[in-house]
Parts: sequence; structure tokens; C-alpha cells
Amino acid sequence: MLVADAEADVAVGIRSGAFRGDVVADLDSILDDLNDECADLDRLVAGIPAAEWGGKTPAEGWTIAHQIAHLMWTDRVSTLSATDPAAFADVVKQAWQNPTGFVDEAANELAQTPPDRLLSDWRRARQDLINALRNVEPGRKLDWFGPPMSPASMATARIMETWAHGQDVADALGKQRQPSDRIRHVAHIGVRTRNFAYSVHNLTPPAEEFRVELTAPSGEIWTWGPADANQRITGPALDFCLLVTQRRHPDDLAIVAEGSDAAQWLTIAQAFAGAPGTGRAPGQFTNTGRDEEVAHQ
Repeated sequence: MLVADAEADVAVGIRSGAFRGDVVADLDSILDDLNDECADLDRLVAGIPAAEWGGKTPAEGWTIAHQIAHLMWTDRVSTLSATDPAAFADVVKQAWQNPTGFVDEAANELAQTPPDRLLSDWRRARQDLINALRNVEPGRKLDWFGPPMSPASMATARIMETWAHGQDVADALGKQRQPSDRIRHVAHIGVRTRNFAYSVHNLTPPAEEFRVELTAPSGEIWTWGPADANQRITGPALDFCLLVTQRRHPDDLAIVAEGSDAAQWLTIAQAFAGAPGTGRAPGQFTNTGRDEEVAHQ
């Protein structure tokens, strides 16, 4: 989740545009992507027995119920930002009373909700958010725990979070998800938060721009940065998104770095705000991009 105002690079990454292919997407298309991303996760959890909602996910201390509860809580407070700024300001004040624990605190509380009600509440919360963002007056920036952002940027952030937490749920259930080109939003934030990843590790970001070339699930090639850059990242877009959201260890992904700076970035990349994440252990998951690469050799 996007939290501290010191993490301006994360906000810049999100504010710099949401994409569909090589063009900037309008708000309606981003909201359509958000709706579809939520629907995919909904289908994943809707049919599981109530007891499985208490199953552990790769996020330490979080069950499947925690994951959905966290998404619901964030959707709700995002809606408050769009519809009731004063009420949202109260939420922020309460959050800073426990700045390192308020996210877990909210997830712990809401995860106690019976699964059928939790799913129903999340469905309502995410639809309320989509409706609220669609009706924000043009040009208005929405307050957040960090720098303000546009409705399109907030929707893009929700896509990233829903996708990342959805991966945790899929891993807990032992399911493989079919990737879509919606992950372009996730990849874009991952690219644009390069400097943030260096800053949270107390490192100076390289002055040189990187070239990132990713193969989309559809087969399209997505690119960022100058074509003649010496520092380069290439590979499947899915693997890059798993990397920057720290849902897979770099050793298990088919991402290739050319140049020492690019190689270092792969070890610290982080598209979400907060302190450096612990990520996942090498070999923790099978059926990764690296496994598929080896299988085809």
C-alpha cells in the first residue's frame, strides 16, 4: 500500500501515467481494467470453503481473509478520499498514531469477518470506489497518505495492489493465474519506482536511464527508456511484475540484466511503498519464468 509522504518516487511512478499498450489510457479504460482485475480475484476466492479463508498466504501472518480484508479496507479509504475528504483526513490522523502497524491492524480486524460477508463487503467496496473515481470532477487531485494523485493514478495503484495480493491468494491455493495485458499498469509502476527502490536501501540511484524491454502476455513488446542505454532489463512482463512486487525471488525468474547497475536493481526493485520488503525465498515456488525457460532449452 502507498503510505509515507517521503516516498515521492512511488507517487511519481503512479502519477506518470497508466498504459494500455503504448498509449496512455483514459480513466474509463483504467477503471475497466481495475474491475476486471478484481473480478479475476473474486472468481478465485468465491468458490472456496469458508475454512480455507483462514489458510496461510506467503505474506507472513496473513491469511486469505487478511488479503481480501486489506483490499477492501484500502478500497474504502480510497473512496473516502474521493467522496469525503474530511472523513479521509480523520483516517490519516488515526493511521499516524500507529504509522508502522495501521495496515496490519485494519487487516487483522476485518479478517475476522465471516468469509461470505467479507466477500460481499469487498464487492461493494470496490464497486463504490470505481463509481466514486468515475465521478470525480476533472482536474481534482485526491488526498492520500502520501502525495495527492489523480483518479487515474489511484485506479492504477489499485490495479497493482489487487494483482499483487491476488498472487498471494493464488499461491496459497496452489493455483496458477492466466496473465493478461492488464499487468502493463504494474510493470509501468515498477519501472518508474526505480529510484525509490534505491532510496529505501540508502543507495544513490544511477544517473543513467535504463532500458526495459518486456514481452507482454499477448506477445507485444513493451519498452521504457532510451533504446541505446547500456543498462538493460529484458524478459517476460509477468516475471518483471512478480519481481517488482516481490512475489518471486529474482533467481526464479527469466529476467535478464545487462550492466552492473541493472543487475543491482533486480535485487532491490520494489513497486510498493514502505520499508524494503523481504520478498520470497529462492526456490520457494515452482512454475516460475525461470522454470519455463529451462524447460524449453
